[in-house]
Amino acid sequence: MAEHVTEAARKIPILSRFDVVVVGGGVGGVAAALAAARTGASACLIEKAAALGGLATLGHVVLYTPMCDGRGRQVVGGLGDELMHLSIADGYGEIPPAWRDGTSQAERAGTRLHTLFNPASYMLALEEVALNAGVTLYYDMRFCDVVAADATGAIAAVIVESKSGRQAIRCRTVIDATGDADVCAAAGAETVSLDTNAWAAWFYTFNGQSLQLHKLQAPFDRFARPIEGQAGYRGDDVESVTRHLIDSRVEVRKRLAALRADADGPTPFVAMLPQVPDLRMTRRLVGAYELTRADDHRPFDDGIALIGDWREPGPIWSIPFRSLRAAGTPNLLAVGRCFSADQTVWDATRIIPGCVVTGQAAGTAAAIAIADADARFDRLDVAALRRRLRRDGAMLDP
Repeated sequence: MAEHVTEAARKIPILSRFDVVVVGGGVGGVAAALAAARTGASACLIEKAAALGGLATLGHVVLYTPMCDGRGRQVVGGLGDELMHLSIADGYGEIPPAWRDGTSQAERAGTRLHTLFNPASYMLALEEVALNAGVTLYYDMRFCDVVAADATGAIAAVIVESKSGRQAIRCRTVIDATGDADVCAAAGAETVSLDTNAWAAWFYTFNGQSLQLHKLQAPFDRFARPIEGQAGYRGDDVESVTRHLIDSRVEVRKRLAALRADADGPTPFVAMLPQVPDLRMTRRLVGAYELTRADDHRPFDDGIALIGDWREPGPIWSIPFRSLRAAGTPNLLAVGRCFSADQTVWDATRIIPGCVVTGQAAGTAAAIAIADADARFDRLDVAALRRRLRRDGAMLDP
């Protein structure tokens, strides 16, 4: 039996109260908080780091991955489209010429709808748009646990820790945008964890004249599993996460030494290392429905978003609202890379567009559930949710 210590019981002060508490400030969490606030709910966004964007900004994964089916059809709209344009508002990136106004589907078919962006600019832009929408931000705050309201399993409050100590935030609904299903696990929901993440560290160098991004990562297969006998890493275990960071930085030092040895000109120096682990698939919810490869082009009555496949042209998945729901916790949804999709689809939906569209759907659903369904997602009028999402520009039907 593992050793343990006993912590004395204590009263935890209530920091604040919100209709919607979003845990995790990546692009999925930003989308969820934005959608909730714009649909009339009070919303806060809890982020353990000091900036928004998660892997997209702090992890330097600066590719706003394809929002199309690879055959000339855009399948992501709403906040997915808005946040893509926001990512390049500083002028760093651009929309591919084939996808600008006046082009045909045939002209677009050979080019994916994606772009690169400046991570620092995107951090600033995401923060500004969230604040302008009335979202309350809490930085340098870590989620710790949930407090159940009653026998239904609904969450009454989330427990957090920060420089202010251990506190509670009262909530009517909660959205898990942690990327690691931390809230789902704390609430006792069924989850799946992987130990097959490959080492990775996207970093920048500067040679006195220009910045260069290095997409440094171990080889991996179509399900993001390491190949060639390389070690795998968990995302829900502190020792494994630490090994991932250390091993990845060993590879950065090797790459830097090689770059300097091969430099034909000014010496390159490390400019920026990722500030979060560049993990791909860690832990996810097993929800009321698990999206699979067989669901390609399958319509759902409760479909709340579409997503294509960044790896290949053709597939389009409708994401059912059921795949966001934690079955035993009526006021909890999971978005981004921790909603319910099996491994054949998980790798396709974990990227930025998948995070944003599920975030938009969850935030909108939370505001509607608070107004009309006693803050319970199992009582939500999904038809009303779909109507609101369409009104807000979301694409729903494959």
